Amino acid sequence: MSKDKIAAYAQQQKRNLSPREVEAMAFTKAALMLEDAKNLTNNIAEFSKALRFNHLLWTIIQADLTDPENQLPPEIKANVMSLSIFVDKQTTKALRSSAANDLDVLININRNLAAGLRTSPQSAAPAQAGAG
Repeated sequence: MSKDKIAAYAQQQKRNLSPREVEAMAFTKAALMLEDAKNLTNNIAEFSKALRFNHLLWTIIQADLTDPENQLPPEIKANVMSLSIFVDKQTTKALRSSAANDLDVLININRNLAAGLRTSPQSAAPAQAGAG
């Protein structure tokens, strides 16, 4: 299969994804890049590349949260914004230290969010109903 056909197939797959699936993929990509960066602490350019991608992702999340069109409930917006501020601080810490273990919390946050986004709201509803 030619590169053009593979690229066309990949582009078609992206068009068929829901916004939740796209977000889950972005968080997964960031987590994988950060996981790879743990082995690149001696290559600051590659190490920081993963952190910059993660920072960009979270900057987009922050921008979306402050968009007047965003329909998330205020409490969820506030919680996600608090989490994004924590991610910003942890990213700065990791950039300063270049320590692999400073990436672990960022990787876990991204993986957990990706997993949550891949859970359909319908399948999560019964668990929430029984919790109250």
